[in-house]
Amino acid sequence: MAIERNSWGSRIGLILAMAGNAVGLGNFLRFPVQAIRNGGGAFIIPYLISFLLMGLPLLWVEWALGKYGSRFGDHASPFIFDRMGKGRFWKYLGVFGIFSNFGVAAYYVYIESWTFSFVWFSVFGSFSGLSESGVSHFFDKYVNINPGMVNLPVIAFLFFLLTLFINITILSKGLNKGIERASKIGMPLLLLFGVLLAIRAVTLRQGVEGATFDSAVGLNFLWQPQLKSLYNPDVWLAAAGQIFFTLSLGMGTIVCYASYLDSRDDIALNAMSAGWMNEFVEIVLGASIVIPIAVGYMGLDWVKANAGFMMGFKTMPYLFQQWGPFLAALSGVLWFGLLFFAGITSSLAFGTPWMAMMQDEFNWDRKKSAYTFGLLILLLALPCIFFFQAGVFDEYDYWTGTVSLVFFALIEIILFAWVYGIDNGWQEITGGADISVPQFFKKIIKYVTPLFIAVVFIGSLIEPAGGEWIAAFKSLFAGHGWPFDAASLVSKVFHLSEKDTRWFINGRATTIFIIDMSRVLLTLAFLGIALVVKLAMVRRKRLQKNENLDGVTS
Repeated sequence: MAIERNSWGSRIGLILAMAGNAVGLGNFLRFPVQAIRNGGGAFIIPYLISFLLMGLPLLWVEWALGKYGSRFGDHASPFIFDRMGKGRFWKYLGVFGIFSNFGVAAYYVYIESWTFSFVWFSVFGSFSGLSESGVSHFFDKYVNINPGMVNLPVIAFLFFLLTLFINITILSKGLNKGIERASKIGMPLLLLFGVLLAIRAVTLRQGVEGATFDSAVGLNFLWQPQLKSLYNPDVWLAAAGQIFFTLSLGMGTIVCYASYLDSRDDIALNAMSAGWMNEFVEIVLGASIVIPIAVGYMGLDWVKANAGFMMGFKTMPYLFQQWGPFLAALSGVLWFGLLFFAGITSSLAFGTPWMAMMQDEFNWDRKKSAYTFGLLILLLALPCIFFFQAGVFDEYDYWTGTVSLVFFALIEIILFAWVYGIDNGWQEITGGADISVPQFFKKIIKYVTPLFIAVVFIGSLIEPAGGEWIAAFKSLFAGHGWPFDAASLVSKVFHLSEKDTRWFINGRATTIFIIDMSRVLLTLAFLGIALVVKLAMVRRKRLQKNENLDGVTS
């Protein structure tokens, strides 16, 4: 049987697919929340600096890793790492570039299915006449929030299965006819929907259609610079974290996409184009929809107090109702349609590292690789869906959508700049480049970016209570220990913020048990992928040995 080979059909298709991989739900749901929680204009400066010193260099590094792998026919990070690092352990560190995609996809596709279903709810007027609390209750009922711990969201689960099926069907068609074609449709529609909503949002005026404030109040809060933010470590951590989310760094997907380029192709301009397209969508469109509309009707103080990821589902449908039945339905379709296209262009990338490994190493075809990925995602997603209320959703997000990304990115930059060597790495970036990359980025990639990521990782590891770093050091030196914040990695691992860590009370499982079991499941998923990588390497050596014997005997 002939092995089906993947390839990109065009440069614009590649850039749109890369941009689609980066442009996701976080651009519209997470970025506005981070900006609000971190002081608006106080957040933008560290955010842009983080992009230039960490985001853009990491984009070049990940594209270069993929370009390096393309010379040897390697498309998944474990095998690229193994070849570049020439050490047994590198391939297992590369497993994070596949593992993260499984963990993130398990909850991300579930959110994606919410956006799909809310398009239909908007069309059929399901939110008509509902108050703000009514819309919030509608969502809680949809995901089956109840007094118990187990959730049985029948409609939500059916939409999840449909959304997963759509993803897998597109993936099974490969890069050119599947992902690239979907990106060429989804990205233009996403931009069109975003522009229409942004225009409507920024033209809100006090007293018109029930608006309490001008939308300019929200925009002014976001864009008025506050230099004092440069001295706040928490704002820097939040900004750097957002860069990881928004550019899909540390996941192995960019590496995989870039590995299907020819080794002589440009990556410097392509990476910049995809990166800046994502920044345009996030900063210009993402910041111009939720914040202005919410501030226009609810006021800045309300938004500051209630900013959260769920605003997109629990608040926006209510705000759209203020514009009358027709515009409410239209705006709902545009908003949730935008989120759906943003979600699916990202989620399609999650399956590519697994599929690449199974096709390259075990000669699986696209359909078998895609549907196996879908089945594994379904199994991982079940606890996330049925124990949503118990915190499994948040656990997946934290460990695979945050910690794993930062750790993998740190490993990438060390491997690229220090093990492989910055001179070799710089040649990978600049070879065949259509632009001249400023020479100072070579020093940034070698010194600044690794230090930046290390600070982010260590900061999240030992984040002090309330973000009070000075007070934490005083406490430590006074012999009172380090006061870990509940959000710190150390606190998360050992449940330091929990008063009762028992697994069972009166014979009934607790949320701590559910959370710990979700961690066990994720650990088993990592070990399972590592085992597949091990088997693949054994198979490679056996095939190589057979080829050598054939060469001798002939």
